[in-house]
Amino acid sequence: MRATLFFLLLLSLHALLLFPFTGYLTGRPVEVKLGYLPHPQILKLTTADQRLLVAEASVVKVLFYYGTLVQRFHEKIAIRPEYANMYQTLQTAVQLDPYNLDAYYFAQAAFTWEAGRIAEVNHLLERGVHYRTWDGWLPFYLGFNHAYFLKDYGKAAHYMELAAKNSGNPLFTKLAARFFYESAQTDLALAFLDSMIARAKDKAIKETYQVRRQALLGVTEIEAAAKVFLAAHGRRASNIEELLQTGMLAQLPKDPYGGTYYCLLYTS
Repeated sequence: MRATLFFLLLLSLHALLLFPFTGYLTGRPVEVKLGYLPHPQILKLTTADQRLLVAEASVVKVLFYYGTLVQRFHEKIAIRPEYANMYQTLQTAVQLDPYNLDAYYFAQAAFTWEAGRIAEVNHLLERGVHYRTWDGWLPFYLGFNHAYFLKDYGKAAHYMELAAKNSGNPLFTKLAARFFYESAQTDLALAFLDSMIARAKDKAIKETYQVRRQALLGVTEIEAAAKVFLAAHGRRASNIEELLQTGMLAQLPKDPYGGTYYCLLYTS
């Protein structure tokens, strides 16, 4: 009898502990960690003829981590990306295999607009251009970064011409001829994003570019309304509200990032 009572007491205590613990597990912060790799020189010595496989596994690891962050974002769970660790992992990958296109592609996708790490991305891309001498896409990325983010149109033209030479792609030739002046920045960005979306294989990366494209389309709509206002009134609108009040802008474009457009981007 005493043993039965003792058992029932333990069972009751277990139940009292179980439900709060279950609630804690359900509501606890979601931890998503990338993990770290050894120094590239150490990996070079230890991986020998398996370097390419280790490099590819490292890039896949970053892609999986990034895809998890995008999924959590849709679930309204904000997790700060480990940008420094992601970049170091990609840098290690291209040290092991400088021909790995996925590493360069992901760096361009994840570290430019959102992270603003243009110099670091360009550093990786320049390594890729050095080794992948036949590739038109890597100099295309460099050309875009120099034109759109750094406003260095001389280097932009150089890399875009190299992209056109390597690939024979008419898009690159068109961009080299038309888009390297300040008034065409949005057009340049949209052309770039269209080409990247068309090539995207990873779902998370493709979605990142699509959201950015939607945001730029909103900018384009506001720019067009601003031009109409300038032509009609002989002056620039003081703010977006004036474009809405005069009917030049039918409605404020929806910001795919959840914010609002708060300034005008005028073009000459």
